[in-house]
Amino acid sequence: MKAEELCRILIVDDEQLIRKGIIHYIDWEQEGFIVAGEASNGQEALELIEIVHPQIIITDIVMPIMDGEELTRVVKERYPHIEIIILSSFSEYDYVRSSFQNGVVDYILKPKLDAENLLNGLKKAASRLPALKASNQNSDGHPPIEQIMNNLISGYEVTWNEHETTTIFPFQSFYLLGVSGKSETTDLQTIVKERIVEKLRENVKDGVYYSCSPNKNMSILLINIEKVNIENVIKAVTQFLVLEPNIRFSLTDEFSDFLQMGNVYKDKLSKLLNYQFFLSEMPLLMSGNLPEPPSLKEPFHLDLFTKEIKDKQFDSAFGYLKECSAQFSQCYTVDPFEYKAFYSKVIFNIIILLSNTEYDVRELDTAKYSYFKSIDEVATAQEAVAILDSFIEEVKKYLSPAPELQDHFNMKKLINFMMEHYAEPLTLTETAKHFHFNPSYLSNYFSTHMHEGFIEYLNKIRIEEASKLLIKDKIPISEISEMVGYSDHSYFCKVFKKVKGLSPSQFKRKNT
Repeated sequence: MKAEELCRILIVDDEQLIRKGIIHYIDWEQEGFIVAGEASNGQEALELIEIVHPQIIITDIVMPIMDGEELTRVVKERYPHIEIIILSSFSEYDYVRSSFQNGVVDYILKPKLDAENLLNGLKKAASRLPALKASNQNSDGHPPIEQIMNNLISGYEVTWNEHETTTIFPFQSFYLLGVSGKSETTDLQTIVKERIVEKLRENVKDGVYYSCSPNKNMSILLINIEKVNIENVIKAVTQFLVLEPNIRFSLTDEFSDFLQMGNVYKDKLSKLLNYQFFLSEMPLLMSGNLPEPPSLKEPFHLDLFTKEIKDKQFDSAFGYLKECSAQFSQCYTVDPFEYKAFYSKVIFNIIILLSNTEYDVRELDTAKYSYFKSIDEVATAQEAVAILDSFIEEVKKYLSPAPELQDHFNMKKLINFMMEHYAEPLTLTETAKHFHFNPSYLSNYFSTHMHEGFIEYLNKIRIEEASKLLIKDKIPISEISEMVGYSDHSYFCKVFKKVKGLSPSQFKRKNT
């Protein structure tokens, strides 16, 4: 196979050994691929794209300068025709998968990275490349209209002539109708191809309709009609909304050339579809019925929010967050990706801030990926707000100090625990775990009440017990050190001398 016929691959990973390993996994040319380039981070990859023109990118998620998540977002914005495969070391791979499900062909966990999994992912990606679908053609040698539509949306140039246009599309006006949302009865693609097209034909008998589906959550209907019939199209959509209130529509202005479809999708429809995320109360969006874009009164001040959380001004902090969230949700020109990222970042920061206090939020910390996944999958801004509100209500359940830190708790309980377990390999972390509070908080709490650190006090307990054994019994000093919790005899002697001013042997001679 000639090099120009091979599918071009760009490998992106900050570990050179991983990149070289991938290169040596398979016989690339025999399988129909060629490694066109390598990059160590997302920024390098973007620079190489213009040089090596890859059709598929294999990228790690965690990388310096620009990570795989940002690379995916930028590539899909600038080069929608490039397919992407994600490599991940994350154990939370369900979250990773859901985070990229609308832009990435597949993901492969690095521990399971082998020739078979890699080749399966590559073939899956290659099957979506229009340039490699030559076998999927009509009897006249041309690809199906639906495939040509996908090609135009993905940014590919297509071969087309005026005769084909007039034959297939006899009317002068074209429109794109974006369809999104969920139905309780059937999948979106079936709804578009059967029920929506049927409703359109009831209202506009002279019309041509073709659909394609860039992803499972959206379908695009190409409408070719006489311009005078556009009001009937709007009427048909309005009628359909009565039957399926959870479906949302975005209708572009008229365009006159089928080959303009790619630009109309990129410049017009994709924006309307993004607006639909925020304006879900408007089931049919058109450029002429958009509200005036609001602007944020002021950006969200994370430093202010953080200070109020640290100062335990929770009502004020959460009130401020909800107010900013309500304003943010009205700014429909914001990228939904950035909007979702804001909510995930806020939830992450709240959990981190509370983890560094006396509040036991380990269950919240465990559940954070579930919240991230839920936010990533929301179809509207209102759903994201509801998740944040639910999260805040859940947080409030954890804002009482751990039971052991109530007024009835006193240092005696903690000291008794240390006295009972001093002979064991006792640590601050294990003690904190026993009493269900944060180690750093326990350290501060102990120092405040005892005026010395946890380890210093534990050493005193151990040395006092060792002193009793040295005076009363004829046990070897090396055994005594183990009996009071020291596995290292020399360290025991060092601590003993620091506390008593004498070595264990000197202390024994002086007191017996």
